[in-house]
Amino acid sequence: MKKKLTKFFGSRWGIVSAGVVIGSLAAFLVNLGNPPNMGVCVACFERDLAGALGLHRTAVVQYLRPEIPAFVLGSLVAALLFGEFRARAGSAPIVRFMLGAFAMIGALVFLGCPWRAILRLAGGDLNAIIGLAGLAVGVGAGALFLKNGFTLGRSRETFKAAGWIMPGLMIGVLILAFVQPMFIFASEKGPGAMHAPILISLGAGLLIGFLAQRTRFCTMGAIRDSLLIRDFHLLYGVLAMLIAAFVVNLALGQFNAGFANQPIAHSNHLWNFVGMVLAGLCFALAGGCPGRQLFLSGEGDTDSSVFVVGMIVGAGFAHNFLLAAAPDKIVEGALVQGGPGLNGQIAVVIGLAFCLILGFTMRERFE
Repeated sequence: MKKKLTKFFGSRWGIVSAGVVIGSLAAFLVNLGNPPNMGVCVACFERDLAGALGLHRTAVVQYLRPEIPAFVLGSLVAALLFGEFRARAGSAPIVRFMLGAFAMIGALVFLGCPWRAILRLAGGDLNAIIGLAGLAVGVGAGALFLKNGFTLGRSRETFKAAGWIMPGLMIGVLILAFVQPMFIFASEKGPGAMHAPILISLGAGLLIGFLAQRTRFCTMGAIRDSLLIRDFHLLYGVLAMLIAAFVVNLALGQFNAGFANQPIAHSNHLWNFVGMVLAGLCFALAGGCPGRQLFLSGEGDTDSSVFVVGMIVGAGFAHNFLLAAAPDKIVEGALVQGGPGLNGQIAVVIGLAFCLILGFTMRERFE
């Protein structure tokens, strides 16, 4: 039975099925209370988690979203059932941490991770096209560095206890999400106050984590493989996610096409593009999109765990130092375009410089 399931999940129909489930669940989660065009957004949800833990004090984005620990734990269950849990570590932990932090800064300048870019497009937000173009450029640049020998070091097996640290932390986060002690912050308005019922979010997250682990679902990997080796296997899953979310949004009346005044988004095309260039470059150098990093951490990959922690800390840093973009808004009947302030623009430029230095200097020499 396991062999048959493994064969199915490794097939084209397996990755397409995972994409359909993820896209559909994301759209349904919006209908059940999650923020518009944000049924599932790893970067946004990690930002909310950082706020709930007090790493930043932006009151409108503080909520312990159960989807994040559920992604890790769903992946953990799949890895254990199929004998793929393996504690491992590589090298350059500080580099992985910084890549996670800069990836979050780039994502919060765009206002979403690659998953949300797809879901924003499925909901009619045409700014997502600009963001996805930036993502492709960033991943493409990262792919060139990989092709020319860039590496963060090879992973090796390590003590099993190390592989359990991230799942253990996520179990703790999940307990806090249910108990809601007084020291946990929770938004009373804004995106942080919008959420589906906790048990539904938990169930959806566990299913997504399980399927994504089995199929190796990864948005960054889809672009990288298409560019480097002309392998479109993962891309079929991403396209299935987009189409499924679009169909469900249409059915639920959640589709609204346009650029201006889209929910929790801005129409500053330059910084939508550049923010996602930075995010895509960080994802490519680190070896996976934010979702894939969570799923890998559930398999025992401590390198991915470091990247995840970097993203969470980066979210706190971004909001404490005014790096995140502001969404479009209507003031006295007129549209006020959002986007990042000067601090955010400078941070993106620094992040790009950091990634380029890494790309040119951390390369293996092949004789």
